[in-house]
Amino acid sequence: MTDRKISVTLIKSPIGTLPKHKLCLKGLGLRRMHQSVSVEDTPAVRGMINKISYMLKVD
Repeated sequence: MTDRKISVTLIKSPIGTLPKHKLCLKGLGLRRMHQSVSVEDTPAVRGMINKISYMLKVD
């Protein structure tokens, strides 16, 4: 089990994006613009972040 966390912030609106990209946002727990969440550093989460990297800021 990993204790590593990644901070992700939504910086671009999901309006007009693909439905699968909106599901990635939901999976990461992002709902509003400029909302930040801390998620575990797992391969599944990394894949979601890579898919919608154009809408996110990752720390």
